[in-house]
Amino acid sequence: MAINYAGLSNRRATLQSQPIPGTNQVANSAGGYTWAVDDWKRLDRFLILGAEGGTYYATERELVLDNHEALVRCILADGVRAVNRIVEISTTGRAPKNDPAIFALALVATHGEPAAKTLAFAKLAEVCRMSTHLFHFAQYVNALRGWGRGLRSAVARWYVGRAADDLAYQAVKYQQRDGWSHGDLLRLAHPKAPTPEHEAVFRWMLKGPGALGEREVQRKIDGETRLAKYPAAGSLPGIIATSEEAKRAGSVAEVVRLIVDHDLPREAIPTKWLDQVAVWEALLHRMPLTAMIRNLGKMTSLGLVGPFSDAKRLIVTRLADATALQRARIHPLAVLVAQKIYAQGHGDKGSLRWQPVTSVVDALDAAFYGTFRNVEPCGKPVLLALDVSGSMAISMIAGSCLSAREASAAMALITAATEPDHEIIAFSAGKGGPGGQWGGGEPGITRVNLSPRLGLAEVVQRLAAIPIGGTDCALPMRWATRNKLKVAGFITYTDSETWAGEIHPAQALAQYREQFCQEAKAVVVGMTSNGFSIADPNDRGMLDVVGFDTATPAVIADFVRE
Repeated sequence: MAINYAGLSNRRATLQSQPIPGTNQVANSAGGYTWAVDDWKRLDRFLILGAEGGTYYATERELVLDNHEALVRCILADGVRAVNRIVEISTTGRAPKNDPAIFALALVATHGEPAAKTLAFAKLAEVCRMSTHLFHFAQYVNALRGWGRGLRSAVARWYVGRAADDLAYQAVKYQQRDGWSHGDLLRLAHPKAPTPEHEAVFRWMLKGPGALGEREVQRKIDGETRLAKYPAAGSLPGIIATSEEAKRAGSVAEVVRLIVDHDLPREAIPTKWLDQVAVWEALLHRMPLTAMIRNLGKMTSLGLVGPFSDAKRLIVTRLADATALQRARIHPLAVLVAQKIYAQGHGDKGSLRWQPVTSVVDALDAAFYGTFRNVEPCGKPVLLALDVSGSMAISMIAGSCLSAREASAAMALITAATEPDHEIIAFSAGKGGPGGQWGGGEPGITRVNLSPRLGLAEVVQRLAAIPIGGTDCALPMRWATRNKLKVAGFITYTDSETWAGEIHPAQALAQYREQFCQEAKAVVVGMTSNGFSIADPNDRGMLDVVGFDTATPAVIADFVRE
C-alpha cells in the first residue's frame, strides 16, 4: 500500500492528534497537539488562575509542579522582571486570589539572584497587604528556604512600616492563619518598635494585655545571664483595648455599643454573640464590601436580610456602586461565586441554610458587570465561542466552586454586554469523533441564546443542558465558514486541550481568511493555567489572553479593533 505523503505533510489540514508539519507544536495533556505558551505567559496564567483543583487531564499536584518549574525559569532568566509582574498583577486586583502572587514572591525569595531577592523583600508589603497574606508568605518561604537576615528584615519592615493604629487593626482582625501568628513572626524578625504605641502592639501580640507595664527579663549579655529591664510600653490603640473589652461583654447591648462606637470588625466579636441579629445589624453598617459579600448567607439566615428590610436596601445600594467595588478590589470571580452560593440557598460546606432574597441575587448579577473596568467596544462582528467539552466541566477556576465551563460563559457575557454585533455559540465534538448533532443544525455547534439580561444562574443552567463531548477548537471557524458568516473576531474560551478535530484551529482560521475575511482575528481566552494554547505564536492575528483577568475584555476589544 502506497504511503500518503501529501496527507502526512499537509500544512493546510492536519488531524489535531498530529502536529502541523514544520511547526514546533507539542502534545497537550489530552493527546492533541497545540503550541506551548512561553514561560512568561505561563507566569501570567498562574498569577491570575493559580493551580488549585487541577484540571481534567492534570492533577493539582502535577499542575503546581509544572507551573513551579516555569516560574523558576522566569526567575532565573530575569528575577527583577518577575517581581515587577507579580506586583503589578497583585496590586491592580486582576487576579481572583492573591495566593499565587504570594507563592511566586516566595519563589523569588528562594531562587532569585541577589538583586531580585532584594526587590522581592522591598515589595513584600505591596503584595502582602494584610496579615493573612503575610502568614501565607511565611508558610511558603518556610517550606522553601531558611530564615536568613534579608527575609527577617523584610518581615520586620512589614511591621514597623505600618501606622500603629493600622497594625492594631491587623492584629485584631487577622490574629493567626496557616499555623502562624503575629507572635511567631515577631520572634523571628525582632522588629524595633519605632514608637511607644508600636511597642504596645508588639507586646500585646506576644504576651497579651498583661505585658505592657515595666518588666524585667533574664537575658544573656556578653555571655552572662543578666536581668534586663524594659520600660512600660505606650498605651494600646483603641481597637485592641476595645476588643479586650468585647471579650468581657455580658450583653448584646454592650457588644453593639462597642461595635458602633469603635468600629469593631466581626473577627473581634466573641463567637457566642454572632447569632444575634442586632450584632450583625451593627456590623453591616461598617462592614467592608468583601466581608459583606461573604456574609450574605449568614445575615439572611438570621432574618436580618429579607424582603423590604433596611438591610436589604443597604446591601443592594452598596452592590450598585461600581466605583466602590473597584476601589475595594472586588474581583468578578468573587461576586460570581457569591451569587451562585447565595442563589442556591446554602453553602458548599456546613449546614447553614437561608431563603435567598431575589433583589439581592439581582444586585449580585449587576455587581458582576460593575467589577470590570469600562470597555470601549471594538464595533465589529465577533463570535464568542464557548468550549463546553468534558475537560471544561471538570476544571475549576482558581480553586472556586465554578467550573471553567461556567466561568467562560460569565466572561463571554462581559464582551456580549459591550459589543452590539455578537453571536454566542457553544461547541463540543461528539464522542465518536469530529462533529456530533448537539442542536442548532450544525455538527458540534449549539447556538445558545445567552444575554446579559439573563441572570447568571440562568446562563449556567442553559450551558449545563448541552451534552458533553470531546474538544475540537476548530469548530467555530468551520461553522462560520460553512454558513458564510463575516466575522472580524473569533473569541474562544477554552482550556486548549483540543484533540478531536480533522483540522487544527489555526488552519481552520487560515482557510476562513482565504474565503471570507483576510483580516479576521482570533483571541484564545485560556481558562486554566496549563501550558498550552491553540493560538499560533507566529500569527500576528492570533492572541492568547488569560481568563478572568479583569483586563481581558478591554484587551480583546483593542486587539480586534486594531
